[in-house]
Amino acid sequence: MDKILITGGLGYIGSHIAVTLISKGYEVIIVDDLSNAVDNVLESIFKITNKKPKWYLVDVKDSEKLKEIFTWHDFKAVIHLAAFKSVKESVEFPLKYYKNNIVGLLNILEVMETFKVKNFIFSSSCTVYGQADQMPINEQTPLKTPLSPYGKTKQMGEMIIEDWIKATGFKAIILRYFNPIGAHPSLHLGEWIEGEPDNLLPYIIKTALKHYDYIKVYGNDYPTKDGTAIRDYIDVNDLAEAHLLALDRLLNHTIHQQECFNIGSGYGYSVLEIINSFEKINNVKVPYKFFPKRVGDIAKAYAVFNKAHKVLKWEPKITIEESLRSAWDFHKQKLI
Repeated sequence: MDKILITGGLGYIGSHIAVTLISKGYEVIIVDDLSNAVDNVLESIFKITNKKPKWYLVDVKDSEKLKEIFTWHDFKAVIHLAAFKSVKESVEFPLKYYKNNIVGLLNILEVMETFKVKNFIFSSSCTVYGQADQMPINEQTPLKTPLSPYGKTKQMGEMIIEDWIKATGFKAIILRYFNPIGAHPSLHLGEWIEGEPDNLLPYIIKTALKHYDYIKVYGNDYPTKDGTAIRDYIDVNDLAEAHLLALDRLLNHTIHQQECFNIGSGYGYSVLEIINSFEKINNVKVPYKFFPKRVGDIAKAYAVFNKAHKVLKWEPKITIEESLRSAWDFHKQKLI
């Protein structure tokens, strides 16, 4: 079996990717320092796949530990997700984000080069587009300056990978995620919520579970249909499938040295639309109040996924309604 390293593999997205790869016969090795995860995720992966991946409690900023792991395993590819991901927190603590997200990436690329691991998938973000001038966003949409340090680390990461690929002749696929939501159909895996959520759906869920009296909706005067910000939501299982197809393309096809793909649903939903849909689908009430806009937030972002469909043969299969229902069902059993 081909060995695949997933950094951040115990996190929300990484664990779903691990399950998807294991189910297709890959041997998954995980590096995760638990900064955005909990170790019982390994048990959840085992419940779904009947296999428990090897996991190393390692921070990707520790290059010596990474070298040890590469010495022990012959990896065919690396899927790099280990990064801090909060737009709000990155505005408050920019140096924390630059240090973690950029140094971690540099260490991974350096170790890959040393051990001649030539296939790389990078977890990027729609934030690299900044506030795009036109919707929907495609891969030819010009990259503008992101509005948050988090987004800037992702844009810098893409630039670093581009230069590294040109210098080494290795191959990379960059997946620009929009907003992942939902849970695994088994309900063994989902987005674990620690502290006050930064993303909309976990905030909705914790409010529905009475952890908060109401949701703070940041901004109601955006130039959108109802004044609230618009985002593209993609089910995490569809996102995991995109990684599987990208891995197959890297390992089994001749590709250009670097390719980028938008991974989104192709549709934009406002904050109020998501709240109202969640209430209707799950038969719960979710109170909300309006607050001023946050620094770093953009008005709207949603994708077209034509390139991913044409090249990777990928398309989203899970509806927004199914995602909102599975996310609620997962958290009802985990957080009540």
